Amino acid sequence: MRLGINLGYWGAGMDGDNLAVAQEADRLGYDVCWAAEAYGSDVPTVLAWVAAQTESIDVGSAIMQIPARQPAMTAMTAATLDSLSGGRFRLGLGVSGPQVSEGWYGVKFDKPLARTREYVDIVRKAMSRERLSYEGEHWTLPLPDGPGKPIKLTVHPQREHIPLYIAAIGPKNLEQTGEIADGALLIFPSAEHLEDTAVKHLRAGREKAGKTMDGFDVCPTLPLAVGDDINGLADMFRPYTALYVGGMGSRKQNFYNQLAQRMGYEKEAAEIQDKYLAGDKSGAAAAVPHQLIDQTTLLGSVERIAERMQAYAAAGVTTLTLAPAGFTLDERLAALRAGTDALERSGLAA
Repeated sequence: MRLGINLGYWGAGMDGDNLAVAQEADRLGYDVCWAAEAYGSDVPTVLAWVAAQTESIDVGSAIMQIPARQPAMTAMTAATLDSLSGGRFRLGLGVSGPQVSEGWYGVKFDKPLARTREYVDIVRKAMSRERLSYEGEHWTLPLPDGPGKPIKLTVHPQREHIPLYIAAIGPKNLEQTGEIADGALLIFPSAEHLEDTAVKHLRAGREKAGKTMDGFDVCPTLPLAVGDDINGLADMFRPYTALYVGGMGSRKQNFYNQLAQRMGYEKEAAEIQDKYLAGDKSGAAAAVPHQLIDQTTLLGSVERIAERMQAYAAAGVTTLTLAPAGFTLDERLAALRAGTDALERSGLAA
């Protein structure tokens, strides 16, 4: 099993620290450094900056949002980043959610599976440098009855095949991800529930495409905090968990709330959402069960974290992405080093 890091969003006042974290991960031999975008910092700018100041670690978008860019633009960006980084770029895609897609980008959040499939088809065709033509429900290239003609990408990516990941939560999206992508980006993963909530659906998609799970990258992100006080460490992530389970999306369309329900927290997920949407964020955080936090993070001593890593590997994880927590840069760097120590103690180091 390999390790990655996730820097999250840029512009939160710790950008310099984030670069130091990426550089330390590079020095420690981490496999990939992911960054995110929502409606603040954009991913390509951040990854270009990180790639320019690291040596061997891959850089990946977790995610580039599908409603934000035309697929040909995404192919251009991916090819450029792969070239600039010396073949170290990984393309992670996702449809975002209805609030961001429609409120920020003005793109209707309908038929997300079909849109994702067409988007991936076009991106792959463009990155392969074949002349681009496509006839689908959501995109037609070139536009009919106009001056457009099939053209091809002029930039040569460093590699013939840039790894393509999709952020997936729901069963149907996970199955399609297994069918059309090289890897899956997962959030709030519980080792105890991963087979039922994710891996079996990914496997079904791989089988649908006539493939096995060999070579497919199952890549969840987990917050990491090191220390002896498990309850205190868990409390650090109560607001984070409450935000996603309670407030990310609408009452009817909250994918993270639905995931918590599939993990057996139906009553608790409803209470968290009720309180969060009523404006009681502290009450929502208090309603998050300790067990839910503990199952979806890496907390405790290096030895305890090593045991949890073994559980994730047994559940099918191939790249474990860590989000090292801490109030200072030194604490985040210490957590990062603890991650490598735990992987070595687990006996899973590649």
